[in-house]
Amino acid sequence: MISLEPSIASVRTWVEDAKHIVVLTGAGISTESGIPDFRGPQGVWTKDPQAEKLSNIHYYVADPEIRKKSWQARLAHPAWTARPNAGHAAIVELERRGKLHALITQNIDGLHQKAGNSSERVIEVHGTVHDVVCLSCGWKGPMQATLDRVRSGESDPPCGRCGGILKSDTISFGQALVPGVIDRAMQAAAEADLFISVGTSLQVYPIAGAVPAAKNAGARVVILNAEATPFDGIAHAVFRGAIGEVLPRIVGVATVVST
Repeated sequence: MISLEPSIASVRTWVEDAKHIVVLTGAGISTESGIPDFRGPQGVWTKDPQAEKLSNIHYYVADPEIRKKSWQARLAHPAWTARPNAGHAAIVELERRGKLHALITQNIDGLHQKAGNSSERVIEVHGTVHDVVCLSCGWKGPMQATLDRVRSGESDPPCGRCGGILKSDTISFGQALVPGVIDRAMQAAAEADLFISVGTSLQVYPIAGAVPAAKNAGARVVILNAEATPFDGIAHAVFRGAIGEVLPRIVGVATVVST
């Protein structure tokens, strides 16, 4: 593990003293649970550049074949079998102690809720793969019910209410983020006294702006990521290492068992 001063022991005292901790998580915390990222060395798009079309709303709406491939990909999505890791459990511990003000996540896998974080604390800025939405009438429902239709032979299941196109309730490329969700995330960042960024490159806006927003509001900033980020220079502490090893030590959990 590579760390910049101060030490983990010092950061642990910040956690102990904090009353409003906000955590931002990205793909890095989920890769340790076996969910690949998109652009990393073993990323989905790195291995198959054509797969990027499945996450582009323009291709998805225009091409039924892309939608059929997308539904097959959803059937095999690792989120259905992935288990939370020690990093997820450490964040649950922060909530158990009454210190977690908000958990902002760029992930769509639902592992934070599966680990035990309450849905009220989790702000999913890119949506969730666990729900499905109609692009025409806005109907929403559980993903697994629609996947059952795919398993039964519907290669591109339409909306049961209006016949429109269904997709996972996630933000694809070309789709606008939900303003209310982003506003909530940025407001939470501004209310933090300790902001911990975990497993994100902090290159995707507007949510990357949560880091300077927290810093400008007076929060201490801790960044834990495998690679350098654009905001390492303004952070109070930066750590490189396995999230499942470092984050429990920051939180002060001797042994964390994933659920």
